Amino acid sequence: HINNPVMKTKPLSLLLALLVLATGSALSQTTGNPVTDLLLSAWSPRNFTSVPVTDQQIDMILQCGIKAPSARNAQPWHFTVITNEAVMKEIIPNITPGNVIIVISGKVSQSGATPDFDCGLATQNMFVAATSMGLGARIYGAPVAAVRSKKEALQIPEEFSPVMMIRVGNMEKSSDAISGASPRKTKEETVNWVR
Repeated sequence: HINNPVMKTKPLSLLLALLVLATGSALSQTTGNPVTDLLLSAWSPRNFTSVPVTDQQIDMILQCGIKAPSARNAQPWHFTVITNEAVMKEIIPNITPGNVIIVISGKVSQSGATPDFDCGLATQNMFVAATSMGLGARIYGAPVAAVRSKKEALQIPEEFSPVMMIRVGNMEKSSDAISGASPRKTKEETVNWVR
């Protein structure tokens, strides 16, 4: 959770624009940058509360997903917002009341492939947006199989196939990345340089 007044007053579109512009620049290497600080402190909580996510928060998260980059600007995604607790429990049995599930579906090409990478970018945008608002967010891949069997009931358009899901909810106030996040691999384990 970032407690920064600038983050609360600036539009999330500016935050995401900064994220794109800062990638690879000296700005992204400095401390105190709100975008990099957010990315370095983000984590996926499990201890959600039943305080409901508001429609305004969901709308902002969706807008950020819609603004994600995509190959040739095809924007090959469709978002399904699930707030019905009974339906959510069929997908994630331990869902907390007040949480929201957003299903990200990709448009199926004639070859049968879906633009999974583009859907991943939209999912990441929504994760960052939710985190910047002080909400908890978890990205899911495996439970999407349960969504595929309910595609018609969830009114997912025929030409789309579910790719990812993001769960959004309020967190317990005592939650933080230090006590609640899973350990991350070190930079030495995951990065090599060719100079």
